[in-house]
Amino acid sequence: MALLRPSSGPSEEPEREPVTPFGSVRYALRVLESAARHRDGVCEETLSQEAGLPHVRLGHLLRMLCREGYLSRLEDGSYIVGEALVLLGSGVERARALRERLQSTLDELRDTVGAAVYFGRYQDGELESAQVADGPTTPAVNQWVDFRSAAHATALGKCLLSQLDHDRRADHLARHRTPRLTSRTITDKRRLLDSLDRQPPTVPVLDLQEYAVGTVCAAVPVTAGSAVSCLALSLPVTEAHRLRRAAELLSERAAPVMLSLAL
Repeated sequence: MALLRPSSGPSEEPEREPVTPFGSVRYALRVLESAARHRDGVCEETLSQEAGLPHVRLGHLLRMLCREGYLSRLEDGSYIVGEALVLLGSGVERARALRERLQSTLDELRDTVGAAVYFGRYQDGELESAQVADGPTTPAVNQWVDFRSAAHATALGKCLLSQLDHDRRADHLARHRTPRLTSRTITDKRRLLDSLDRQPPTVPVLDLQEYAVGTVCAAVPVTAGSAVSCLALSLPVTEAHRLRRAAELLSERAAPVMLSLAL
């Protein structure tokens, strides 16, 4: 089974690299490559050497990979490729396995951040809210206007648009109206494009009652190759004080989603 390989070799001083979801995915791919080479199991020391990852970071990464089913730990303490990775690597089962893995991750994120969590992507020129994890105490936003027609007013939509180049953004807005959904909705396309141009890639995109009165949302990009996707969450406006911290937590926990898309 072929895994994606990082474009560069191990860093000479990996301990100085910041711990980010993107860095976690890069090292996770190295660890999985190493495990795939050792079919009978590989110890932590070998994984650390081959992935160029210090033990202090390896432990956390191994726990995440085992929790997600990408690795399995044997009784002797060594690691082998897990069932989830095998399924994601098979052509016939990949689509179903990816949906199930993604839904499981979204469910965990919902419970962690205490909010409904969404996975969205931009594909074939259209926005798609592919999957959502909600519950009795974490209800999803009432989708009173189709998300595909409300990219200008939702955190999910604006986060996806912010990842496109200027021409693709302009093309999308030329094909979709920007109606006023609440008094806070940005309807001027030039103003919207300017705000997207100024959006820092590491800062969550917010929707403060722009799509629906009584609901606030945040979204963070999920980068895996050329895919344009994101994670988003929604909260009742009475819990708006939790929004930024919940968005930061969502970004910090995005690695499993990025990894499943990258494999």
